[in-house]
Amino acid sequence: MTTRTTTPPGPRLEEITAGNLEAALAVRVRPDQEHAVEPVAQSLAEAYVHRDTAWPRLIVDAGRPVGFLMAFLGIDWHADGSVFRSGLWRLNIAAEEQGRGYGRFAVESVAAEIRRRGGDRLYTTWHPGPTGPGDFYLGLGFETDGETSGDQTVGVLALP
Repeated sequence: MTTRTTTPPGPRLEEITAGNLEAALAVRVRPDQEHAVEPVAQSLAEAYVHRDTAWPRLIVDAGRPVGFLMAFLGIDWHADGSVFRSGLWRLNIAAEEQGRGYGRFAVESVAAEIRRRGGDRLYTTWHPGPTGPGDFYLGLGFETDGETSGDQTVGVLALP
C-alpha cells in the first residue's frame, strides 16, 4: 500500500529554484503599481548580491504562482552596526490575484520567519500617496513615526 503525501490547501512559500524561476519572473503587479515596487527580476538580482540577508520566496496557491516576496533578515541598518533590522523588502502580488489575502499571508510569513530567528519587529517601507500600499500596511497594524528611507515611509510592526 502506498501512502500519498498531500500539500495542505492554501498559499505556501517556495524557495526560488531553477524549476520555478520563470514562474517567479512572470509575477506582475497592476500597471498603476509598477512605480511603487521593483520587478521580480531586479529583486532576484539584489537577492544574489545580498545573499547573506535576502530571503526571496515565491507565493504559490493551488499550484499557481500568485506573488513574490523578499525579506531582509538581520541587516545592519546603520553603518556603525548599532541597529539591526529585519523586514519585508519587496511584495509583488500578481495583478489578477490581488484582494484574495495573499499580501496578508506574505506579511504573516515574514513575521513568522523573523520570530523564528528571535526578532520582535518587522520593518517595511512604502511609497506614500493614493496609489501606494500605505493603507494596506497600516490596516495590518504597522505604525509610523515619521522615519523615511529615501522618499519612502518606514513602518514597523511589533511581533508578539
